[in-house]
Amino acid sequence: MIPDRPKIRVVDTSSNRKDGLNKCPRCGSAEIRMSEKAGTLVCEFCRHEWSEETIDEKFSLNTPLQELRGTVIASGAKEIQESTKDVLTLKCQGCGAEVIVNTAEAMQSRCHWCRQTLSVNSQLPNGSVPDGLLPFKLSHEEAAALVADFVNSRKFFAHKKFLREFAPSEVMGVYMPFLMVDANSHIELSGEGEIETATYTREVGDNTVRYYDADVYSVYRHFDLYVNDLTLESSSRRSDQSGDTETNNVINAIQPFDTTNAVAYNANYLRGFTSEKRDLDIAHLQSQAADKLFSVGRNRAAEMITRFDRGVRWEQEELTLHGVRWVSIYAPVWLYSYVQHSGGNQLTHYVAVNGRTGNTMGSVPINQPRLVAVSTVIFIIGTIIGFFLFLLFV
Repeated sequence: MIPDRPKIRVVDTSSNRKDGLNKCPRCGSAEIRMSEKAGTLVCEFCRHEWSEETIDEKFSLNTPLQELRGTVIASGAKEIQESTKDVLTLKCQGCGAEVIVNTAEAMQSRCHWCRQTLSVNSQLPNGSVPDGLLPFKLSHEEAAALVADFVNSRKFFAHKKFLREFAPSEVMGVYMPFLMVDANSHIELSGEGEIETATYTREVGDNTVRYYDADVYSVYRHFDLYVNDLTLESSSRRSDQSGDTETNNVINAIQPFDTTNAVAYNANYLRGFTSEKRDLDIAHLQSQAADKLFSVGRNRAAEMITRFDRGVRWEQEELTLHGVRWVSIYAPVWLYSYVQHSGGNQLTHYVAVNGRTGNTMGSVPINQPRLVAVSTVIFIIGTIIGFFLFLLFV
């Protein structure tokens, strides 16, 4: 992936709010919650309801991709500084008390004297405050029902112990960290394509072998490639797809998220949910971003080469970036987890629900004896059918 222009520009997406009381714009109350159904903020005192602006509108991140030049980084996506402390001391503007907040665990805390909610609003360089977020749209009850439906559709092969202990009401709402990439690029692909000209069979001993003739062509395609909101997981734990101890790769399976609706960060959206802070920088994800851009480019090229009915093998690929933009967001996920213990080992299974669309995916512990028994029966039936077909046609 070749950058066309090395210039870097940082867009300040900080809210300019001071840490502490995050007040209702109508009455000044700090008792604010998020409506899961509407995805809006609601004042629990005066019932005023509002939403933050989308990050595209508020920070002018909607520049046409054709005009994107150089490298643009929203301030919430800047490099993480390992020396940044997770523990902050906030001064309550209501009574003057000092309250400790551990940003590794939460972005809000109640004052122990006046009970008002204090929020961390400043963008700490430790990955805990993104540029924006997608609010939850599915309620806890809706998510629990989707998790139950997912498990029930697989309960025939599910482990009996898991089914006894399954409790969908324990599903938790989590904000997961992502980095989004916009790209203005140009891609060049070259290789060989084949067009079938004939097909025929020949007898080789006791067997009939089918042969194909094809003309081989050199193929070259180049075109501008514009990609908007390419989404990459920015948690090292989630990006580990080994699956040795947990099935965390289900998060990718519930995408996409409607990222164009991401709003400016406000800690009140996090109230009642947990969040996982970003611990991967842009440098860690550039290779993955390039792979995905190449994949998008190949799919686009496939639409141009349909005449090659036996396919095209790309041998050389080159991507030139004219402009790229990086933005960090939190995306909403309802997550159910179950730890399976077996032979001294443990594997954590997850069922995840997209907090915006309801897309659901996951894994459940398998009843191995039942799986083996069913597989054996299917194998025996298949063997018997195959034997009778053999007798029929011989």
